[in-house]
Amino acid sequence: MSPVMQASLQMELSGPASALLQADMTAQVAVQTLIGAGHVQDALKLLARLLPKRYAVAWLCQCARDQKLDPEDRAGASLAEKWVREPNESNRRAAFEFANAGGYKSAGAWVAAAAGWSGGSLAPATQEAPVPPADHLTACAVVAAINMLAALVVENFEARRAGFIEPAMSLLGAGAAAPSGG
Repeated sequence: MSPVMQASLQMELSGPASALLQADMTAQVAVQTLIGAGHVQDALKLLARLLPKRYAVAWLCQCARDQKLDPEDRAGASLAEKWVREPNESNRRAAFEFANAGGYKSAGAWVAAAAGWSGGSLAPATQEAPVPPADHLTACAVVAAINMLAALVVENFEARRAGFIEPAMSLLGAGAAAPSGG
């Protein structure tokens, strides 16, 4: 199965959006097709899943960096950025714990969750048996965070969301697209 089709299934794209996709489409063409047809939410989901996890979180951090965030949201974004710079287990765990403690109620919690769900274990640190996250969870957290960041200015939600998508398109074009653990 092609990466585009696999990602569309994992991210549960809508029926009308999925019908527009073809197995031989490049990631960039697939996302542009969905945007052109007005399926922006589905395009965001596909984009977030087709980017390697570290790229997706870095893109999300870039989007968050340009916003007026409250201290909690800045703290979550800071933890995610730290993981992007140094993707080790300690930084991933710190981002995960922050998101978990915040109950996933803020944009900052979702930004942190994107990094926190990138690998490792979702079990408490004291639990020996690991509980690895599903491979698409980082993309799900990216989508939630982008939507929350776009909603910071409700009256411009659609334009803001489309604006957030634009800078990530070059990452797809760079050949970075492949649903993977990376």
